[in-house]
Amino acid sequence: MTPLEKYYNKFKEDHRLTTRHGIVEFTVSMKHIHDCMELLRGGRENAQIKILDVGAGTGRYSVALSREGFDVTAVELVEHNLEILRGKHENVKAWQGDARDLHFLSGETFDITLLFGPMYHLHSDQDRLAALNEAKRVTKKRGFILVAYVMNEYAVLSYCFKEGKIKEVLEKGRLTKDFHTITNIDEDLYSYTRLEDMTRLNEKASLERVKTFAPDGAADYMRRELNALDEESFRHFIDYQMSICERPELLGASSHTVDVLRK
Repeated sequence: MTPLEKYYNKFKEDHRLTTRHGIVEFTVSMKHIHDCMELLRGGRENAQIKILDVGAGTGRYSVALSREGFDVTAVELVEHNLEILRGKHENVKAWQGDARDLHFLSGETFDITLLFGPMYHLHSDQDRLAALNEAKRVTKKRGFILVAYVMNEYAVLSYCFKEGKIKEVLEKGRLTKDFHTITNIDEDLYSYTRLEDMTRLNEKASLERVKTFAPDGAADYMRRELNALDEESFRHFIDYQMSICERPELLGASSHTVDVLRK
């Protein structure tokens, strides 16, 4: 069993997007997925849209989109997560597979491809480009690819300073002089990213950026505060994040960002 499999066998992935900070991430992301659908439809309400969810986890997005009537295919690497997804008995076609090799899926098949997990755990440009190129291959021309990343500054602020690990991290040589995290491929499960890293990958993959948005913004920093809000105040926070999620001065400090790309 790989370290990633061991991690997700214990991590309650099915619960994550039902927490308040997770609800913010999910709600904002779904809004942007629907925006892509509207562009694809071009005013044709009955247009059929096929969606691929790569790194689907336990199916939070796959199931929601399937229930809306879309044709959804999910690919998940971790067997434990896949068993939970399949156990929901939803109308989602589920495959076990690696984002870097989707040979079992035909090219030019999907209108929208989601990569909402793989880039968290792929460390090298080579592996990340393999995932982007596979997503590009299976996506139709002018289709959308939405790629999520965990951001570098979130990692530095939350782990190095909020948790007081900065001296330990510096002693281990895990930060560059300008505080970019240095991933140890043999030890680290997560890889942290800056906006310029995303731009570099897009250029190498010849993918066009439509926009970048922050699905959660400050929500992950404010878990306790969000949990203390009454329902009306929490709805206002979601509205706030919706309204500022594309502001360039805030993107890099979000815990996650999503690149909306077009083939």
